[in-house]
Amino acid sequence: MQPDDVRRDWAERSGKFSPAYYARIGPNEVSETLANVLEHYVDDAAAILEVGCGSGRHLAYLRERGFGNLTGIDINDESFDVMVEQYPGLADSGTFHADAVEELVSEFDDGAFDVVYSVETLQHIHPDDEWVFDELARVTGDLLVTAENEGNSPERGRGDAAVSYVDGEFPLYHRHWKRVFADRGLVQLIREPTSRDTIRVFRAP
Repeated sequence: MQPDDVRRDWAERSGKFSPAYYARIGPNEVSETLANVLEHYVDDAAAILEVGCGSGRHLAYLRERGFGNLTGIDINDESFDVMVEQYPGLADSGTFHADAVEELVSEFDDGAFDVVYSVETLQHIHPDDEWVFDELARVTGDLLVTAENEGNSPERGRGDAAVSYVDGEFPLYHRHWKRVFADRGLVQLIREPTSRDTIRVFRAP
């Protein structure tokens, strides 16, 4: 698949893996671990960006835990309609951008956010767009958190191939996430596998 094909697939997604699908699931163990990590390392005024926020289930959980300076990016316009229905307080209080991260991230200032995180989004960035990782490191003022599939589940992320296809449909690119961000000057503080993903916490220099 070409980069535009990958982006189009997520921008137009309905049904399984759509914003409404994840809103029905709601916050999960990643949400809880993320909140615990942030409570340990930053205060509740920290500027937080979620890349690929969908309808906001993780951000809504952070809001419940007292974090108030919340920003999200998602390529699927439906995300924000669902957010208004499911998480109206978040929709009213946060800052949200309906766009691809590839189109938006370069507009942010250096160190614009105390925390940048992604849950199962960076794994879908096309190899031609890996410059996005440089930009995410640049806009991170303190912590960068990844929660990506690294083969914990029997059905995903297995084998030596550079890419696998979820449900035989859309690509999941396999990367060594510690190396990805160490090469960009960040230091890994935490690695915590969950039943589905591996959460990694990095600190900016």
